[in-house]
Amino acid sequence: MTGPWVAESEHDRAVIEALQGVRAFSDAIDRMNGGMKDDMAINATDLAALRMLIMREQRDETVSPHELARHLRISTASTTKLLDRLTASGHLERRAHPRDRRSRVVVLTDESKTSFFRHFGENLRAMRGVADEYTTEELQVIVRFMADMSVAIDPDARHAKPTRVDAG
Repeated sequence: MTGPWVAESEHDRAVIEALQGVRAFSDAIDRMNGGMKDDMAINATDLAALRMLIMREQRDETVSPHELARHLRISTASTTKLLDRLTASGHLERRAHPRDRRSRVVVLTDESKTSFFRHFGENLRAMRGVADEYTTEELQVIVRFMADMSVAIDPDARHAKPTRVDAG
């Protein structure tokens, strides 16, 4: 596509409106994350790491430093600096893997989880209120749409599992 998309049918108009809705939602998420990282005195990569750890913890999955590096698409050296920074600020701990004592895992501190949900909880409750207005069938379509959109812009998203989100 080299220029603006011209709607030639009702379906084209609906597609354009859906994509505009995705863009508006993405912008709102960016603004929310910007406020969270400012409030928590962390940078965008640190916040992305905390979000990933929270999501994986909610699925009762461990996270290795290597998995975190791959998720964030940063080098092992950058990952070490990130882990050192987040450990020093009290957001996470490095621990022995629960089943393989030779490996290490990264876990959020209780203080970090409390801080994260203190900053995110109000937004999460508001989003939950919006979602509650839709039927189960409508939500299933939305979940499929969002998952497909995620894969369209990031093929690695194909491997992501849906996450249960608690209001904290």
